[in-house]
Amino acid sequence: MGKNWLSWLLKKLIINLKEETLTLDLPGLEQFCEKLAQNLDHGNILCLFGELGSGKTTFARSVIRSIYKKQNSEAPHSIKSPSFPILITYEVNNIEIYHYDLYRISNTSELFELNIFENLENSITLIEWPEIILKEIKSKKYFSVKFDIIDSFSRKINHNIFL
Repeated sequence: MGKNWLSWLLKKLIINLKEETLTLDLPGLEQFCEKLAQNLDHGNILCLFGELGSGKTTFARSVIRSIYKKQNSEAPHSIKSPSFPILITYEVNNIEIYHYDLYRISNTSELFELNIFENLENSITLIEWPEIILKEIKSKKYFSVKFDIIDSFSRKINHNIFL
């Protein structure tokens, strides 16, 4: 194990340790997603954690709408949850957006059937319920967004997105 490996490991640990906690209502979440979308690019992976109803899909919708807005394009009228189809894709200009919901995936072989690993490099990827894929993407740079319900109008969001 050489010096480069150690440097890579330290950098990855520092990136993963750096976190920010926000308390946001829906308008605040939309503003956060607009700022985030300004810096997202191909190869960015957003892993969304939280219990049912905590805001993962709402966050993903807002990010997708913000990417369309950044590209001066009209967002789809309906941005649905990929709970049943597992994957919904969007394309705007030269950007592909992959929105996964891995809640119903029970083993990693199913991930390969989805071609998820081939899509990560060339797209902006949002993954709800990413626990099953974390081991497989540990060598990639991914961002974590964790949602906790405070009340029916606001969420606590811990994230490590510093682009």
